[in-house]
Amino acid sequence: MLSTLVHEMAHLWQRDVHFISGLMAHKTPFLVADLGCAFLLHLYAALAEKERALISQRTKAALAAAKARGQALGNPRLATARATVNATRMAGADTFAATVAPVIAEARAAGAKSLRQIAAALNGRGVATARGGKWEAATVANILRRVAA
Repeated sequence: MLSTLVHEMAHLWQRDVHFISGLMAHKTPFLVADLGCAFLLHLYAALAEKERALISQRTKAALAAAKARGQALGNPRLATARATVNATRMAGADTFAATVAPVIAEARAAGAKSLRQIAAALNGRGVATARGGKWEAATVANILRRVAA
């Protein structure tokens, strides 16, 4: 566990010259086992930081070139997965709206005219929203809009 932590910290430090320089400026004692001295560590950190910038530039250029060729970027299955999740959520929302619609109709029959009055009636009857919360006028409006569609 400790070796993993030390490795991760070293990975973060190796490409940040400012961080390494700060350690050196504050006379923080550390041992550079592979390099022999702190000066070489500073040089390697500067080179690593430059390489990080070059990698970023090359990656951005390659992505721009692929996009210019018309190649689709990103995960090709993401749109399908997103559509599946959205369809499942919509079906659940439609089912909940259909379940609550008769209770809203009863509240209206009992004299509730405004959305706030309907929300108060639903809360008074102990009917929870789809997420288990309290009813608000906007929540009632969303249900009525969904049922009407």
